[in-house]
Amino acid sequence: MAAELHLLREADSHRALADGLVARAFGPGRYAKAAERLRENSTPLAEVCFLAWRGERAVGCVRLWPIAIGDAPALLLGPIAVESGERSEGIGAALIRTACDAARAQGHPRIVLVGDEAYFGRFGFRRLTDVDLPGPVDRDRVLGLALREGAFEGVGGPVLAAPSQTSPRALRLAAE
Repeated sequence: MAAELHLLREADSHRALADGLVARAFGPGRYAKAAERLRENSTPLAEVCFLAWRGERAVGCVRLWPIAIGDAPALLLGPIAVESGERSEGIGAALIRTACDAARAQGHPRIVLVGDEAYFGRFGFRRLTDVDLPGPVDRDRVLGLALREGAFEGVGGPVLAAPSQTSPRALRLAAE
């Protein structure tokens, strides 16, 4: 029987583990993807990045990165990586739900990704028509999730990498 699955926030000490999961899942072809342009020279937001663990072994990861759609702050979801022997077990779905819930709890307004609407639609992601990612990208695969009512109303334009940011909730707490 397989060890129980646990999802934990990615710590700085786990960065190499997550990088290895991504490399094994996507190979060097990942560098050609449009979303990779937004991740270059950026740092994922640790507070909303998670690793899936089976016992002492990391078997999956999800990361979110700070971006901006025009002037509107957002997060870029991805990559989501699961070890080949662990796929089709619901690990990716659990990672996505956990990361999106954490982003909502931290006060982030919206998430963008490039992916299959048939898969990501079950998490609430919908096609975005007014959002332009850098590089060649299939516009039908640009999806968004509003983490609060109306989060995409009036939001559009080019998507740019944003400097690493602190969550809106953490900024409020620091000001108190």
